[in-house]
Amino acid sequence: MHIDTGRCVRAVQSKDARFDGWFFTAVVTTGIYCRPSCPAVPPKPENMRFLPSAAACQQAGFRACKRCRPDTSPGSPEWNQRADLVARAMRLIADGVVDREGVPGLAARLGYSTRQVERQLLAELGAGPLALARAQRAQAARLLIETTPLPMADVAFAAGFASIRTFNDTVREVFALSPSDLRARAPRGNPGNTTGALTLRLPFRAPLNPDNLFGHLAATAVPGVEEWRDGAYRRTLRLPYGHGIVTLTPKPDHIACRLTLGDLRDLTVAISRCRRMLDLDADPVAIDDQLRTDPLLAPLVDKAPGRRVPRTVDEAEFAVRAVLGQQVSTAAARTHAARLVTAHGEPVDDPEGGLTHLFPAPEALASVDPESLAMPRTRRTTFTTLVRQLADGDVRLGPDSDWPATRARLLDLPGFGPWTVDVIAMRALGDPDAFLPTDLGIRRAAQELGLPSTPAALTARAAAWRPWRAYAVQYLWATDSHPINFLPV
Repeated sequence: MHIDTGRCVRAVQSKDARFDGWFFTAVVTTGIYCRPSCPAVPPKPENMRFLPSAAACQQAGFRACKRCRPDTSPGSPEWNQRADLVARAMRLIADGVVDREGVPGLAARLGYSTRQVERQLLAELGAGPLALARAQRAQAARLLIETTPLPMADVAFAAGFASIRTFNDTVREVFALSPSDLRARAPRGNPGNTTGALTLRLPFRAPLNPDNLFGHLAATAVPGVEEWRDGAYRRTLRLPYGHGIVTLTPKPDHIACRLTLGDLRDLTVAISRCRRMLDLDADPVAIDDQLRTDPLLAPLVDKAPGRRVPRTVDEAEFAVRAVLGQQVSTAAARTHAARLVTAHGEPVDDPEGGLTHLFPAPEALASVDPESLAMPRTRRTTFTTLVRQLADGDVRLGPDSDWPATRARLLDLPGFGPWTVDVIAMRALGDPDAFLPTDLGIRRAAQELGLPSTPAALTARAAAWRPWRAYAVQYLWATDSHPINFLPV
């Protein structure tokens, strides 16, 4: 979008928050960059430069605005709706791969050369993988500086910097303030001021309807791993350097997030996975406008706009749970999963009580005796085949997954039909166009609305909803009285 100068100028002059994260405005006369909705008086159009990423702004020598804090704007929705090289690379960078494995590790996961990855990112985003990871480290550092009393040396290494000097130089360059000055400007009395526990706000593009989003997560919560308590969804997290516990509470203009981390180096990864689970980088206006073009779907959208797709923090975990949920009720699927958690999950210490385990890793589940599973023999075969392939790396599910290739690989597994593959594509891989025409709830909703109810005819009708059919699924599901569609009381 940043190359459409006229559209960008109009967005900045109207302070349109819908475009936050789509592009950034660099002001040549002041040397700062802002989000489109910055409350300051808009500069003259001839003094604006539009760049596709915060990293590109920083690389061009611009500093972050202290009023609108562009580093805290929602991420670009582009990376959630595409499965090409650049989108997959951006999802991996957000997941901290560059910090842990370097650019060669990023390229190896994507199956391209380092040079090709750098060239593609530079062409589309104006910055290479190192600069993009550096911008992410700067944002993590600011969050730690402002919300914890950690010594600056601990902040530097927790944010992923290799040295104190690099940390100091980066913070000064990006924010035009020293780390000490940033901390002095932060509001006092922040409730996250304990080591390892952070309180922060996760921004999103309005509108956001929390009913089906949190309703789905709460209704399908696995005891010991997830829970709904006091108006908040809580769950354990398996992270690269340890484990964590997150509490997510829906608010009118943000999601309140409280993180307890075993290792603060996992901060950016934990935030990225929580945003992905709640689909917070989606563009609901664009999605809903497309779905409203169908006159039978439009009333559902108008009644409760801004529905998101409830996703996951662990793709392999969700695939296992999808198999456990085949042809059984939500309650039965939770029971099967809870038994696996109790027997094979890793215990964790929850300071608030209620959560007891991490969901078992595929390596632990690969050693499960099939005869101990209370399910039909064919589904046991499906379960054991899946966890073995996940443990061996023959099936890879993650932010770097190639959607068509992964679908084909899953369909080759015994017991995997279109419904299972599509629900994994929708909720684990994040494909916004995944569709479930054979789902019983979808067929019932279609029949009630006057839409075609046979899978083939409904798929043909849904072509007009592309590329947002996964969101259409949420609106169709919402016509039922199932608990997944409502916030728990």
